[in-house]
Amino acid sequence: MSGRTRVRACPERTCVGCRERAAKADLLRIVAIKDECVPDPRGTLPGRGAYVHLALVCLDQAERRRAFTRALRAPGALDIKALRRYVEQTTVVEQTTP
Repeated sequence: MSGRTRVRACPERTCVGCRERAAKADLLRIVAIKDECVPDPRGTLPGRGAYVHLALVCLDQAERRRAFTRALRAPGALDIKALRRYVEQTTVVEQTTP
């Protein structure tokens, strides 16, 4: 052995809102089910996924640019109400936790 420690590669994904690359674990996976964007925090739902930071700023940018429709290859506009509710709840919990 050469004495080096083995470093595992950390997969990276691009946030569809701010277009910055980040570790896959730091982003939320989004999946289109019918005509709705659904959060997939465990990353197990079937289908094509898009990634976004858990921040309302990134969510707003992605919505404004229609990035979810393009990234998920949806034929029409997608409803993001459930996704927005999930991000708001998650950020409130993170802010109140010390």
